Amino acid sequence: MPLISLANQKGGVGKSTTAVNLSAIFAEEKRMKVLLVDFDPQAAATRGLGFNPPELEKTVYDCVVEGKSASDVITKTGIDNLEIMPSNLNLAGAEALLFQRMARERVLEKVLRPVKDSYDLVIIDTPPSLGILTINALKASTHVIVPVQAQYYPLAGIPMLMEVLKMMREDLDHNVDILGFLLTMVDKRTVLAKDVRDSLRERFGDKVFKTEIPVNIRLAEAPSYGKPITHYDPESPGAKAYRELADEVLERLRG
Repeated sequence: MPLISLANQKGGVGKSTTAVNLSAIFAEEKRMKVLLVDFDPQAAATRGLGFNPPELEKTVYDCVVEGKSASDVITKTGIDNLEIMPSNLNLAGAEALLFQRMARERVLEKVLRPVKDSYDLVIIDTPPSLGILTINALKASTHVIVPVQAQYYPLAGIPMLMEVLKMMREDLDHNVDILGFLLTMVDKRTVLAKDVRDSLRERFGDKVFKTEIPVNIRLAEAPSYGKPITHYDPESPGAKAYRELADEVLERLRG
C-alpha cells in the first residue's frame, strides 16, 4: 500500500494543492479509499478541504506529541472515500518536542502503522522545510512526489532534498522512491518555464512527470472555498491537469 509524501523545502510550489487535489480525485473518481495526512503546521490541506484549523479539537499534533491513536484523530471529509488527519498551528510546537524523543524520525510512521492498511493510498503533505516533520513524513513514506514551481529558486532547493533522501538511505536504512518531479504553475509562454523543464529533464529524465500543472486562477481560488478543484471548477485547466496527473501516478505505482 503506497504512502506518498509531497515534499520540497521551498514554500508556495503547490505541495498542498497537489495533496488535496490528488487525494480528492483518487477517492472520488478512482474509487480508492484515501487518507490525507496534513503534516504542515500551516494546515493548507486542512483548509483546502473546508475545515477551520483553529476550531479543531483533535489534530495530528495529538498523535505525535500527546500519544493519541490515529483513529481518534482521523476525520471524514465531504468527499466519499476521503478521510483526513487534520493539522493546525499547534504542530509547529512539535518540532522542538520531537527532538527530545527517542527514535524521533519514526514517530509518524508509528502513528500510521495501525491504520495504513485500511486505505488504498495515504498522501502526506509536508511543511516547506527539511526539518524533523518532513523527515518523519519521508520515513513513513514509500514514495515522494516533488512539486517544483517553474521558477529558479524552487529548482535550486532540490539538491538539499536529494541529500536528505541519501541520508535516510545511509543512516536510517530507508529508501524512499522518487515517484516523480512535478512542474507546477507553468506558464508555457515564458522562456523560464522551458528552461526549468529542460533542466529537470536533463538531470532526472523520466523521473519528471509528463503532466504539468498550469497557472490557473480557478486552481488558485479553490482552497479559499474549502474545495478541491474538481468540485470548484471541474472543467478548468487545473482540474484536467490533476486528473491527468492522477492517471500518471497510478501508472507509475503499478510499475
